[in-house]
Amino acid sequence: MSNTETALSRVPRDFDSLRSVIIERKATMPKRLAQVAAYALSNPDEMAFGTAASIATAADVQPSTLVRLAHHLGYEGFSDLQNVFRARLRDRTLSYEERLASLEAGPAANSDTELLSGFLTAASQSVARLASTIDGETFSKSVDLLARAETIYLVAKRRSYPLTAHIAYAFGKLAIRHQIVASPNGIDPEMVQFATNKDAVIAASFAPYAAESLTQAQELAARGVPIIAITDSVFSPLAASATHWFEVSEADYAGFRSLSASMALAMALPVAIAEKRRSLRRTSK
Repeated sequence: MSNTETALSRVPRDFDSLRSVIIERKATMPKRLAQVAAYALSNPDEMAFGTAASIATAADVQPSTLVRLAHHLGYEGFSDLQNVFRARLRDRTLSYEERLASLEAGPAANSDTELLSGFLTAASQSVARLASTIDGETFSKSVDLLARAETIYLVAKRRSYPLTAHIAYAFGKLAIRHQIVASPNGIDPEMVQFATNKDAVIAASFAPYAAESLTQAQELAARGVPIIAITDSVFSPLAASATHWFEVSEADYAGFRSLSASMALAMALPVAIAEKRRSLRRTSK
């Protein structure tokens, strides 16, 4: 095999591999390449659908920068790089009907136990990945910050909402003052206005990211309210607003993405915060 063929064989051909390569190289990328790479990972749908000109405008770079990024990562050109994003879209943005059709065409078609096994495997993979990648120091710093907060605000929408719903339940049982930002009468913006720098926020959002959650997190961060974020990428717009953040990459089965690792983190945080508060009270006596 020639050197060219060897190099091409190492070019990432799926989104997860591409994401890993970008994260690994981001610190050494030229400024403009890092800028468009961050945009690409935060806006994968736009990367799949857009033209080089429209993507460059949205990312605030020249179209030639997209070509330079593609070559930097080993692709033959921008179209070659864009194919990775298009493949991701085919794999991950199926409608629920399409996901069910995918299941019917697979090994779980006539087996309830195969279906269950697929979801359990995805859950297990997600938890194992988080266990091997989570930074203990970040967890400890986050717990310490949250334990000292007067009120903890909980911000999440759509798929990530169950995380804050569970945290709110646990906080209620543990007598930790909190406010879940999920008003049925649409006053969420008014609710977050009460937060001060003596409070803290737990915010969760995953791609394609809930716009309302991002806006609230950005506004809170601008007012000096510390934010602990649960998200899925080093380039997540939520991570950019966070004091500390956790990257949680969930596995999926037939396009149905797990929340198992995220929920494990959401279960651990309230208990750790309650224990830290008990320790702080003992120390202050």
